[in-house]
Amino acid sequence: MPDFPASVSPEARAALSAIPPQNPNASLADARAFADKVQAHMRDVQLKKYDVAIEEGESAGVPCRIFTPKQVAPGAAERLLINFHGGGFRLDSGSYSENIPIAVLTGVRVVSALYRMAPEHKFPAAVDDALAVYKDALKTHDPKRIVIYGTSAGGILAAQLLARLRAEKLPMPAAAGLFTMIADWTVPGDSEASFVAKGFTAASSMKSYSGDHDLADPLMSPLYDDLSAYPRALLIAGTRDELLSHTVRFHLALLAAGVDARLAVFEAMPHAHWAYIDAPEADQAFELMARFFKEALT
Repeated sequence: MPDFPASVSPEARAALSAIPPQNPNASLADARAFADKVQAHMRDVQLKKYDVAIEEGESAGVPCRIFTPKQVAPGAAERLLINFHGGGFRLDSGSYSENIPIAVLTGVRVVSALYRMAPEHKFPAAVDDALAVYKDALKTHDPKRIVIYGTSAGGILAAQLLARLRAEKLPMPAAAGLFTMIADWTVPGDSEASFVAKGFTAASSMKSYSGDHDLADPLMSPLYDDLSAYPRALLIAGTRDELLSHTVRFHLALLAAGVDARLAVFEAMPHAHWAYIDAPEADQAFELMARFFKEALT
Protein backbone atom coordinates (compact mmCIF):
# COMPACT_ATOMS: atom_id res chain seq x y z
CA MET A 1 0.00 0.00 0.00
CA PRO A 2 1.50 3.38 -0.97
CA ASP A 3 2.13 6.10 1.58
CA PHE A 4 -0.73 8.44 2.37
CA PRO A 5 -0.78 11.72 0.43
CA ALA A 6 -0.14 14.94 2.28
CA SER A 7 -3.86 15.77 2.21
CA VAL A 8 -4.68 12.99 4.70
CA SER A 9 -5.04 14.20 8.28
CA PRO A 10 -2.49 13.13 10.91
CA GLU A 11 -5.35 11.57 12.90
CA ALA A 12 -6.39 9.38 9.98
CA ARG A 13 -2.79 8.40 9.25
CA ALA A 14 -2.26 7.30 12.83
CA ALA A 15 -5.58 5.47 13.15
CA LEU A 16 -5.30 3.63 9.84
CA SER A 17 -1.64 2.71 10.38
CA ALA A 18 -2.49 1.22 13.78
CA ILE A 19 -5.13 -1.19 12.45
CA PRO A 20 -3.82 -4.76 12.72
CA PRO A 21 -3.99 -6.97 9.64
CA GLN A 22 -7.08 -9.14 9.42
CA ASN A 23 -6.74 -12.83 10.08
CA PRO A 24 -8.44 -14.58 7.13
CA ASN A 25 -8.52 -17.81 9.14
CA ALA A 26 -10.29 -16.34 12.16
CA SER A 27 -13.40 -18.22 13.23
CA LEU A 28 -16.77 -16.54 12.87
CA ALA A 29 -17.06 -16.36 16.65
CA ASP A 30 -13.67 -14.65 16.93
CA ALA A 31 -14.53 -12.23 14.09
CA ARG A 32 -17.80 -11.30 15.77
CA ALA A 33 -16.10 -10.86 19.13
CA PHE A 34 -13.49 -8.57 17.56
CA ALA A 35 -16.19 -6.52 15.78
CA ASP A 36 -18.12 -6.17 19.04
CA LYS A 37 -14.95 -4.96 20.77
CA VAL A 38 -14.32 -2.35 18.07
CA GLN A 39 -17.94 -1.19 18.23
CA ALA A 40 -17.81 -0.87 22.02
CA HIS A 41 -14.64 1.20 21.70
CA MET A 42 -16.13 3.46 19.02
CA ARG A 43 -19.31 3.84 21.07
CA ASP A 44 -17.29 5.13 24.02
CA VAL A 45 -15.22 7.43 21.82
CA GLN A 46 -18.27 8.94 20.14
CA LEU A 47 -20.31 9.34 23.31
CA LYS A 48 -17.61 11.75 24.50
CA LYS A 49 -18.34 13.88 21.42
CA TYR A 50 -22.09 13.39 20.90
CA ASP A 51 -24.89 13.64 23.46
CA VAL A 52 -27.29 10.82 22.62
CA ALA A 53 -29.39 8.28 24.54
CA ILE A 54 -29.11 4.66 23.42
CA GLU A 55 -31.63 1.96 24.20
CA GLU A 56 -32.27 -1.60 23.10
CA GLY A 57 -35.68 -2.18 21.57
CA GLU A 58 -37.50 -3.93 18.77
CA SER A 59 -39.63 -3.19 15.74
CA ALA A 60 -42.02 -5.78 14.31
CA GLY A 61 -40.13 -8.41 16.27
CA VAL A 62 -36.72 -7.35 14.91
CA PRO A 63 -34.18 -6.34 17.59
CA CYS A 64 -33.08 -2.72 17.21
CA ARG A 65 -30.78 -0.16 18.77
CA ILE A 66 -32.48 3.20 19.11
CA PHE A 67 -30.49 6.44 19.20
CA THR A 68 -32.27 9.55 20.44
CA PRO A 69 -30.39 12.87 20.46
CA LYS A 70 -30.65 14.88 23.66
CA GLN A 71 -31.40 17.95 21.53
CA VAL A 72 -34.01 17.08 18.91
CA ALA A 73 -34.68 19.10 15.79
CA PRO A 74 -38.02 20.89 15.28
CA GLY A 75 -40.56 18.40 13.97
CA ALA A 76 -38.25 15.49 14.79
CA ALA A 77 -41.13 13.34 16.07
CA GLU A 78 -42.49 13.19 12.50
CA ARG A 79 -39.14 12.11 11.06
CA LEU A 80 -37.26 8.82 11.30
CA LEU A 81 -33.90 7.46 10.18
CA ILE A 82 -33.59 3.69 9.72
CA ASN A 83 -30.11 2.20 9.62
CA PHE A 84 -28.78 -1.18 8.54
CA HIS A 85 -25.30 -1.81 9.93
CA GLY A 86 -22.30 -3.11 8.02
CA GLY A 87 -20.27 -6.24 8.66
CA GLY A 88 -20.43 -8.44 5.57
CA PHE A 89 -23.84 -9.76 6.65
CA ARG A 90 -21.89 -11.88 9.17
CA LEU A 91 -21.20 -9.50 12.05
CA ASP A 92 -22.08 -6.07 13.40
CA SER A 93 -19.42 -3.54 12.47
CA GLY A 94 -21.49 -0.39 12.65
CA SER A 95 -24.65 -0.30 14.75
CA TYR A 96 -23.01 2.11 17.21
CA SER A 97 -20.40 3.89 15.11
CA GLU A 98 -22.67 4.61 12.13
CA ASN A 99 -25.47 6.11 14.18
CA ILE A 100 -24.34 8.03 17.26
CA PRO A 101 -23.02 10.96 15.18
CA ILE A 102 -25.94 10.87 12.73
CA ALA A 103 -28.60 11.08 15.45
CA VAL A 104 -26.98 14.16 16.97
CA LEU A 105 -26.03 15.90 13.71
CA THR A 106 -29.57 15.51 12.33
CA GLY A 107 -31.47 15.89 15.60
CA VAL A 108 -33.60 12.91 14.53
CA ARG A 109 -34.11 9.50 16.13
CA VAL A 110 -32.29 6.60 14.49
CA VAL A 111 -33.52 3.02 14.59
CA SER A 112 -30.74 0.57 13.73
CA ALA A 113 -32.14 -2.82 12.77
CA LEU A 114 -30.16 -5.77 14.14
CA TYR A 115 -31.20 -7.97 11.25
CA ARG A 116 -30.58 -11.71 11.06
CA MET A 117 -27.11 -12.51 9.77
CA ALA A 118 -25.37 -15.19 7.72
CA PRO A 119 -24.38 -17.95 7.66
CA GLU A 120 -27.18 -18.85 10.04
CA HIS A 121 -29.70 -16.89 7.97
CA LYS A 122 -29.22 -16.48 4.24
CA PHE A 123 -30.89 -14.10 1.77
CA PRO A 124 -33.64 -12.90 1.98
CA ALA A 125 -33.78 -13.10 5.80
CA ALA A 126 -32.01 -9.76 6.28
CA VAL A 127 -34.24 -8.10 3.68
CA ASP A 128 -37.32 -9.58 5.34
CA ASP A 129 -36.21 -7.99 8.63
CA ALA A 130 -35.47 -4.65 6.96
CA LEU A 131 -38.88 -4.71 5.31
CA ALA A 132 -40.60 -5.54 8.61
CA VAL A 133 -38.94 -2.56 10.33
CA TYR A 134 -39.80 -0.24 7.44
CA LYS A 135 -43.43 -1.36 7.29
CA ASP A 136 -43.69 -0.89 11.05
CA ALA A 137 -42.40 2.66 10.64
CA LEU A 138 -45.06 3.33 7.99
CA LYS A 139 -47.73 2.84 10.67
CA THR A 140 -46.62 6.05 12.39
CA HIS A 141 -44.64 7.98 9.76
CA ASP A 142 -45.26 9.39 6.30
CA PRO A 143 -42.74 7.70 3.95
CA LYS A 144 -41.65 11.20 2.91
CA ARG A 145 -40.43 11.58 6.50
CA ILE A 146 -38.36 8.38 6.51
CA VAL A 147 -34.78 7.91 5.31
CA ILE A 148 -33.00 4.55 5.12
CA TYR A 149 -29.24 4.15 5.05
CA GLY A 150 -26.39 1.76 5.63
CA THR A 151 -22.69 1.15 5.15
CA SER A 152 -21.15 -1.80 3.29
CA ALA A 153 -23.50 -4.76 3.89
CA GLY A 154 -25.95 -2.21 5.29
CA GLY A 155 -25.76 -0.18 2.08
CA ILE A 156 -26.37 -3.33 0.06
CA LEU A 157 -29.32 -4.16 2.29
CA ALA A 158 -30.77 -0.65 1.92
CA ALA A 159 -30.64 -0.99 -1.89
CA GLN A 160 -32.16 -4.47 -1.72
CA LEU A 161 -34.94 -3.08 0.43
CA LEU A 162 -35.68 -0.45 -2.24
CA ALA A 163 -35.94 -3.24 -4.83
CA ARG A 164 -38.29 -5.13 -2.52
CA LEU A 165 -40.44 -2.05 -1.95
CA ARG A 166 -40.77 -1.51 -5.69
CA ALA A 167 -41.62 -5.18 -6.25
CA GLU A 168 -44.32 -5.09 -3.57
CA LYS A 169 -45.60 -1.66 -4.69
CA LEU A 170 -44.94 -0.11 -1.29
CA PRO A 171 -44.11 3.59 -0.88
CA MET A 172 -40.47 4.58 -1.16
CA PRO A 173 -38.70 6.51 1.61
CA ALA A 174 -37.70 10.12 1.10
CA ALA A 175 -34.09 9.16 0.46
CA ALA A 176 -31.48 6.46 0.84
CA GLY A 177 -27.86 6.53 2.01
CA LEU A 178 -26.03 3.80 0.08
CA PHE A 179 -22.52 3.90 1.44
CA THR A 180 -19.70 1.84 -0.12
CA MET A 181 -21.87 -0.97 -1.40
CA ILE A 182 -22.56 -3.55 -4.11
CA ALA A 183 -25.58 -3.39 -6.42
CA ASP A 184 -24.42 -6.01 -8.93
CA TRP A 185 -23.24 -9.30 -7.51
CA THR A 186 -22.68 -10.96 -10.91
CA VAL A 187 -19.23 -9.44 -11.58
CA PRO A 188 -16.33 -8.17 -9.44
CA GLY A 189 -15.49 -4.48 -9.48
CA ASP A 190 -12.27 -3.08 -10.89
CA SER A 191 -11.23 -1.69 -7.50
CA GLU A 192 -11.36 -5.20 -6.05
CA ALA A 193 -8.64 -6.24 -8.50
CA SER A 194 -6.63 -3.15 -7.58
CA PHE A 195 -6.87 -3.28 -3.80
CA VAL A 196 -7.80 -6.79 -2.73
CA ALA A 197 -5.67 -9.93 -2.60
CA LYS A 198 -5.57 -12.06 -5.74
CA GLY A 199 -8.52 -14.41 -6.07
CA PHE A 200 -10.81 -12.47 -3.71
CA THR A 201 -14.03 -10.78 -4.74
CA ALA A 202 -16.53 -9.11 -2.45
CA ALA A 203 -19.34 -11.18 -3.94
CA SER A 204 -17.58 -14.47 -3.33
CA SER A 205 -16.68 -13.42 0.20
CA MET A 206 -20.39 -13.03 1.01
CA LYS A 207 -21.49 -16.32 -0.47
CA SER A 208 -22.68 -17.23 3.01
CA TYR A 209 -25.33 -14.52 2.58
CA SER A 210 -26.38 -15.00 -1.04
CA GLY A 211 -26.45 -18.81 -0.90
CA ASP A 212 -27.69 -20.29 -4.17
CA HIS A 213 -29.92 -17.35 -5.06
CA ASP A 214 -29.73 -16.03 -8.62
CA LEU A 215 -27.21 -13.20 -8.42
CA ALA A 216 -28.82 -11.42 -11.39
CA ASP A 217 -32.19 -11.22 -9.66
CA PRO A 218 -32.95 -7.50 -9.16
CA LEU A 219 -33.95 -8.30 -5.58
CA MET A 220 -30.36 -9.47 -5.04
CA SER A 221 -28.60 -7.10 -7.48
CA PRO A 222 -30.67 -3.88 -7.64
CA LEU A 223 -28.57 -2.58 -10.54
CA TYR A 224 -30.89 -4.67 -12.72
CA ASP A 225 -34.06 -3.21 -11.23
CA ASP A 226 -36.17 -0.36 -12.61
CA LEU A 227 -34.19 2.35 -10.85
CA SER A 228 -36.43 5.17 -12.05
CA ALA A 229 -38.71 4.44 -9.08
CA TYR A 230 -35.89 4.87 -6.53
CA PRO A 231 -35.65 7.90 -4.23
CA ARG A 232 -32.83 10.39 -4.13
CA ALA A 233 -29.61 8.83 -2.91
CA LEU A 234 -26.21 9.67 -1.49
CA LEU A 235 -23.33 7.29 -2.18
CA ILE A 236 -19.93 7.48 -0.46
CA ALA A 237 -16.69 5.55 -0.92
CA GLY A 238 -12.92 6.07 -0.78
CA THR A 239 -10.14 5.87 -3.36
CA ARG A 240 -8.62 2.91 -1.46
CA ASP A 241 -11.97 1.22 -1.01
CA GLU A 242 -12.41 -2.21 -2.60
CA LEU A 243 -16.07 -1.38 -3.23
CA LEU A 244 -15.37 1.96 -4.93
CA SER A 245 -16.05 0.54 -8.41
CA HIS A 246 -19.31 -1.07 -7.35
CA THR A 247 -20.43 2.18 -5.72
CA VAL A 248 -19.50 4.25 -8.78
CA ARG A 249 -21.33 1.86 -11.13
CA PHE A 250 -24.52 2.10 -9.12
CA HIS A 251 -24.25 5.88 -8.94
CA LEU A 252 -24.01 6.06 -12.74
CA ALA A 253 -26.95 3.66 -13.12
CA LEU A 254 -29.08 5.80 -10.81
CA LEU A 255 -28.16 8.94 -12.74
CA ALA A 256 -29.04 7.23 -16.02
CA ALA A 257 -32.45 6.37 -14.56
CA GLY A 258 -33.08 10.02 -13.70
CA VAL A 259 -32.55 9.67 -9.95
CA ASP A 260 -31.08 12.54 -7.94
CA ALA A 261 -27.96 10.57 -6.96
CA ARG A 262 -24.88 12.15 -5.42
CA LEU A 263 -21.43 10.64 -4.99
CA ALA A 264 -18.64 11.61 -2.60
CA VAL A 265 -15.27 9.86 -2.81
CA PHE A 266 -12.72 10.42 -0.05
CA GLU A 267 -9.05 10.74 -0.97
CA ALA A 268 -6.93 7.78 0.23
CA MET A 269 -9.64 6.44 2.53
CA PRO A 270 -10.27 2.69 2.76
CA HIS A 271 -13.57 0.85 2.93
CA ALA A 272 -16.06 2.43 5.37
CA HIS A 273 -13.44 4.50 7.16
CA TRP A 274 -16.06 6.45 9.15
CA ALA A 275 -17.25 3.28 10.87
CA TYR A 276 -14.05 2.49 12.75
CA ILE A 277 -11.68 5.49 12.99
CA ASP A 278 -11.94 8.80 14.81
CA ALA A 279 -10.51 11.37 12.41
CA PRO A 280 -11.53 14.54 10.54
CA GLU A 281 -12.28 12.42 7.45
CA ALA A 282 -14.81 10.42 9.46
CA ASP A 283 -16.35 13.61 10.84
CA GLN A 284 -16.62 15.00 7.31
CA ALA A 285 -18.38 11.85 6.11
CA PHE A 286 -20.94 12.06 8.91
CA GLU A 287 -21.51 15.74 8.22
CA LEU A 288 -22.17 14.98 4.53
CA MET A 289 -24.62 12.24 5.47
CA ALA A 290 -26.43 14.39 8.03
CA ARG A 291 -26.74 17.35 5.67
CA PHE A 292 -28.21 15.11 2.96
CA PHE A 293 -30.65 13.45 5.40
CA LYS A 294 -31.86 16.79 6.77
CA GLU A 295 -32.37 18.14 3.25
CA ALA A 296 -34.37 15.04 2.27
CA LEU A 297 -36.59 15.28 5.36
CA THR A 298 -37.54 18.95 4.99
